Amino acid sequence: MKFLPIAYQKQWGVNYSINDKRRDFMSENKKKPDTKAVETKAAEEKDVQTKKVEEKAAEIIQATETQTVKPAAAEDKEFKKKKSTTWERNQRKWGWAFILPTMIGIIVLNLWPIVQTIYQSFCKVGSFGTSTFAGFDNYKKMFADPEVWQSLLNTFKYAIIEVPFSIAIALILAVFLNRKMHGRTIYRAIFFLPMVVAPAAVAMVWRWLYNSQFGLLNHILGTKIEWISNPKIAWISVAIIGVWSIIGYNMVLFLAGLQEIPKDYYEAADIDGASGVRAFFKITLPLLSPTVFFVLVTRVIGALQVFDLVYMVMDISNPALKKTESIVYLFYQYSFQNGNKGYGSAIVVLLLAVIMVLTVFQMIGQKKWVHYN
Repeated sequence: MKFLPIAYQKQWGVNYSINDKRRDFMSENKKKPDTKAVETKAAEEKDVQTKKVEEKAAEIIQATETQTVKPAAAEDKEFKKKKSTTWERNQRKWGWAFILPTMIGIIVLNLWPIVQTIYQSFCKVGSFGTSTFAGFDNYKKMFADPEVWQSLLNTFKYAIIEVPFSIAIALILAVFLNRKMHGRTIYRAIFFLPMVVAPAAVAMVWRWLYNSQFGLLNHILGTKIEWISNPKIAWISVAIIGVWSIIGYNMVLFLAGLQEIPKDYYEAADIDGASGVRAFFKITLPLLSPTVFFVLVTRVIGALQVFDLVYMVMDISNPALKKTESIVYLFYQYSFQNGNKGYGSAIVVLLLAVIMVLTVFQMIGQKKWVHYN
């Protein structure tokens, strides 16, 4: 523009400024978009997308419904057709190799003798092992035999003393020996020692203690009580031996259960001001109830199967033998001394039934007082 004449420059400058202002005015007053139209268009696009998604979902559902599902048997066959790797086959072989000895032992030493005993209870077994089927004759004779019921009563009387006292004393000892104290390991070993000692040695020691002439108990008490010869108290004396000999085993089980209880509970109870007795009944017993239940079940079964104490403490000529002989002792007498294995097997089947009934009642009753959580 500097090469144009001045008149033209002025005219051009005027015209340029006017056009520039006109353009600026038009840009400022440009028509704004309609918001309603934009919202309507966005809603239409959203509806279109929703319809497409719904149509796609309907197609997938229809394809799923029309698809044929393979039966479970076909899947199992396909799974079986898959060849296992060498590592999997070796693992399977080693697993069977490890459990096979235990399975053989259970079958040979437990299951098969049970089957044989039940079978022999229906037979009359001769002196040379020959057996003839006798039906329910052995059971009829057993239910009518007062000696069987007396021995069963003696067994229950023994269990009534041995089970609760052994559990209670062992639990108290376990609570005391679970604390920090000097010589704790020595005390634990001393209380567990009766479990290690042979039953024959235990019987000899207690027979000497119970001797009415020169026994230690009568010497200390200054009396001449016939501890194992008096039919009225002989069964109590035998039960005391059972309690003494099993306390250590129960104590070890309770110690294992006590060590699983967190110490935080006792610390919180101590902060709240709870006494030791209250903590025992509110914390220890509820948390130890699974262990107590296990000990209870095993001790009931063990007490009903008592034999060695009666056999070694009581002589055949003892006048109190009939008031102390257990059901297992009676089985031993008929099966091995008299040679009547059929009748002895029937007695054992009776004991098996009693133990099973008591165990079932214990399993039902434990739901009310055993806390596994």
